[in-house]
Amino acid sequence: MAGPLQGYRIIDLTAMISGPLATMILADQGADVIKIESPKGGDYTRQVSNRRSGLAASFLNNNRNKRSVSLNLKDPRGIEVLKKLVADADVFVQNFRPGVIERMGLGEDEIRMIAPEIVYVSISGFGEKGPYAHKPVYDPLVQALSGLTTVQAGSDQERPRLVRTILPDKLTGVTASQAITAALLSRERTGRGQHVRLSMLDSVIAFLWGSDMGSQTFAGAELPQQAAQSFIDLIYETSDGYISVAVQSDKQWEGLTRALETPEWLEDPRFKTPALRQTNIDARLELTQSVLTTRSSEEWLARLEEQDVPCVPVLTRSDMISHPQVVASGIVMESDHPHAGRLRQARPAPRFSETPAELRHGGALLGAHNDEILAELGFGDAEIEALREEGVLGTPVEAAKAAE
Repeated sequence: MAGPLQGYRIIDLTAMISGPLATMILADQGADVIKIESPKGGDYTRQVSNRRSGLAASFLNNNRNKRSVSLNLKDPRGIEVLKKLVADADVFVQNFRPGVIERMGLGEDEIRMIAPEIVYVSISGFGEKGPYAHKPVYDPLVQALSGLTTVQAGSDQERPRLVRTILPDKLTGVTASQAITAALLSRERTGRGQHVRLSMLDSVIAFLWGSDMGSQTFAGAELPQQAAQSFIDLIYETSDGYISVAVQSDKQWEGLTRALETPEWLEDPRFKTPALRQTNIDARLELTQSVLTTRSSEEWLARLEEQDVPCVPVLTRSDMISHPQVVASGIVMESDHPHAGRLRQARPAPRFSETPAELRHGGALLGAHNDEILAELGFGDAEIEALREEGVLGTPVEAAKAAE
């Protein structure tokens, strides 16, 4: 089986990370995702560094299981080809800056004239209204505007810090994939498609609210700043490396004191209850750190596990791949790509008992499925060749150059 979304067709006009990640999640779950790219280079992530055989890791990691059509949408005939694809599609996804898709003649009204029940999806940076709606946007800008950088700093008074991964982009992709699936379910029940609008700013602010916006939750009683819980994180140095230890309950606290051989901490009035341990968090963590530096990571993990205290080693990216838990769970998979060679990637995170997902193919060369998909639309060989010669459809030469 090819996954729970087998039979759904998605027309993907997105580029970079947020949109492509969203549609790859759906492609991994069985949807037929047709990625539309410009013949002149395609998705920007095709051009970034860390490449093999002309294919960039960033592109491969966000575009597997999709088919690629390189189509010149500045030519009216390219638009007509796209509209033929849309006629039989379930979802249309775009992440152009607000207003661009309408100027292309592919706004919701135009698409619904062809496919009235389609799920139309618009992903933006800051939203479709407001003073920032038409500004160019990248991940660090959303981190800054959303408040995430001050959350990461630990306090409003500290220097803001970026999260060292493009969290807004990836979070938006995951959120968009869930929203698209929900819209498809709604269409199954009502027979009506709808317009799903989602911004990176929306995604991050909603994400933060669950754990980091308590100071702003009670309207009329806002706190002037979000004070830091602690400037000490839960990464501890040992004599030969680092481990993470997290203690919440009284039982875990007692286990920690046994593992660290510090029974006197149980009598310390600062640490008598979970609330007091939170109030005195800096003192508690400093004491814990002072003890953990005295032995190796392996020794401490064994002692902590014996007392059922939550703990793990701190791994580098390379170490993570071979860790027994990751290996036993099969989280990292390897596959052979016909052009890029042996690839290592994370498997699709959700696993379905009745409709397991499968790797149908890796990220495609630019326009690799031009002839195949146009033939499915009823174009003959001569028509396809004419479109190619007239610059409407990408050529193998352009694809090869894009991959260099």
